[in-house]
Amino acid sequence: MAAKKEINDKVPSYELENISDTKPQKDRQFVTALARGLEILRCFRMDEPLLGNQEIARKTGLPKPTVSRLTYTLTELGYLRYIKTLRKYQLDTAVLALGYGLLTNMDILKLARPYLQQLADHAQAAVGLFAQDRLNMVYLENIYPNTNAVVLRYRAGDLVPMATTAAGRAFLCGVSETSRTYLMDQIRQRDELNWPQIKTGIEQTVKDYHDFGFCMSLGEFNKNVNAIGVPIKSHLDGSNIMAISCGGAAFQMRRHIMEDDIGPRLVLMVDQIETMLLRS
Repeated sequence: MAAKKEINDKVPSYELENISDTKPQKDRQFVTALARGLEILRCFRMDEPLLGNQEIARKTGLPKPTVSRLTYTLTELGYLRYIKTLRKYQLDTAVLALGYGLLTNMDILKLARPYLQQLADHAQAAVGLFAQDRLNMVYLENIYPNTNAVVLRYRAGDLVPMATTAAGRAFLCGVSETSRTYLMDQIRQRDELNWPQIKTGIEQTVKDYHDFGFCMSLGEFNKNVNAIGVPIKSHLDGSNIMAISCGGAAFQMRRHIMEDDIGPRLVLMVDQIETMLLRS
């Protein structure tokens, strides 16, 4: 297969790691108060649905009085709900409206589902569609086979790391070299200790993608899981890169099966979805 071209020249946006009062913002267009409010909403995860002001302050690096004012405002606007008996907050329906509005207007989700289901049934494994979320990949969809096969039970909104998953590596393969260099430097800063091993894995998958059109993660995110991924353009101009990944138990998703069967099917499927997006 011919070498794949990088399909996104846009350098990733600002990596907002900590928004404490002492962190300077160089961009005058950057509204710090808004960023802080949004960062508070990002603190709530499926495994942490309830958080108090003290916990939010620790996660964001913001002073507790600042957090208290922001959580009060977000509660008044309907983005948070305060549970008096627990003295904690949880996301409220206004957040759901935002997310639902995004998902229902994504053509790629509507077009991709039948193809994802077909591959899931063939591979007897889960097939996911992912988008970038900073240095993670977020599930937009995860399709299971129509059987009782043991699969990866992730849900829309779940996060997995970019550096060690097939979806994340597919995304890194799809962006420009400039963007990839930037992201890899961010990953290095996050995990200096394991960086040599992570770097080797990413560089190998970039080579695999250019040689074969797909990349793999063989037990690197989870020692019992193997997965294969391909980047996909979700916009006509190639400005937004996502990833599709098929993964399952290592004893089932063996390397030769992924290389000889699942990988070529996944590449063909992505080409079909991109063609349909062009026609839609």
